[in-house]
This record gives sequence, structure tokens and C-alpha cells, in this order.
Amino acid sequence: MIKRLINGACHAMAVLMVGALAVMVVLVFANVVLRYAFNSGIAISEELSRWLFVWMTFLGAVVALNERGHLGTDALVSRLPVAGKKLCLLAGHLLMLYICWLLFQGSLEQARLNWETTSAAMEVSVGLFFYASGVVCAVGCGVILLHELWRLVTGQLRDDELIGVRESEDMPTGNPH
Repeated sequence: MIKRLINGACHAMAVLMVGALAVMVVLVFANVVLRYAFNSGIAISEELSRWLFVWMTFLGAVVALNERGHLGTDALVSRLPVAGKKLCLLAGHLLMLYICWLLFQGSLEQARLNWETTSAAMEVSVGLFFYASGVVCAVGCGVILLHELWRLVTGQLRDDELIGVRESEDMPTGNPH
């Protein structure tokens, strides 16, 4: 049930990332055409594109964590017995939860400090439209990590799920033809 909710939220984030990328492409392309052809431009293009890129990065981190898509090396962990793999996964998840807490605290503090600061071009809250991305990432990653820890502690994780990273050789590749 919780996994379905997490997957649904990550799907929504993926859709938002696609939309953000589309807006960025249109804005940047239109701005280039306007600058070179008409000696004008879109005032908010650079700022909005930068902010959308930041949001895409943080949302992408959540989606990648859920899909176990972050690159890493498992040379040592893959050689351990199941108990060693479980211990390494537990330690890794606890460390990542601590990092999520630090990211949450720092982003929330920055959002509060910059709540009434407005951006130069768009004149919107920097705290809400920029620093809140770190809060969303920390909460999203924290929920995923807590769910994975719950599955680990209750014995619901399969042995093949005990390694939480992918080697670059394990990444899907496109058609070579």
C-alpha cells in the first residue's frame, strides 16, 4: 500500500520533471531566437530555467532513489553474506536519513529566511520557489528510506534488494543499431 503511494508520487514527480524540461527548452530556445533575430528577449527566461533545473535535480534524486537508480559500487557488499548485506544496507540507510535530516533543516531554514525575499526577474518568493525544493527532496527521500528500513527490519526485502545501488554496467542501454 505504501509502496503504491510512493510510486504514484514518484510518477507525478516524473511528470513534473518532463513538464519542467519542456518549459526550459521552449524558454531557452525562444530567448535565443528573440535575442539574435529581434534583439530582445524574455526577462524571466534565465531565472525560471535555473529554478526549474534545481527542482528537476531534487525531484530526480527522489525518483532515482525510489527506482534504485543511483550509481554506486557494490564490489564489497555483493561478496558479503546476507547478514552483512543487511547490516550495510541498514547503516547506509541510517546515514542517508541523517543527510536527509540535515538537508531538511538547512533548506527549511533558508526557506524561512528568504520567504519575503523576491527574485529579481519574476518577483516571487525565493524561499518558496527555490529553497523549498530541498525540503521536498528531503521529505521524499526520507519517506522512501524509512519504508525501505521498515521492509528490511520486518524481513520483507528479498535478497536481491539488499544492494541499493547499480553498477554502470547494470544500467540499461539503448539499442546499439
